[in-house]
Amino acid sequence: MRAVVTVTGKDKKGIIAKISAFLSEKGANIQDISQTILGEYFAMIMIVDISAATEELSTLAGECAKLGKEIGMSVYMQHEDIFNAMHTV
Repeated sequence: MRAVVTVTGKDKKGIIAKISAFLSEKGANIQDISQTILGEYFAMIMIVDISAATEELSTLAGECAKLGKEIGMSVYMQHEDIFNAMHTV
């Protein structure tokens, strides 16, 4: 099972490290990642394999949002199928 994680907000040091460490601690594996800095803003999207995760998707998504608040970013996790359905015309 895969999920899409999006991270946005003002750029600061350690964003990728904090998100990656969190996902690793939860047993998730980052399969693909793209990030960019637009002026002072940071944007990242990741495809994450959560089939071996220690928690269910809904719990992980809630914890991602909480981590985002702690680091001053917007962090969202959703099932890959839902992400694809939302972006299909």
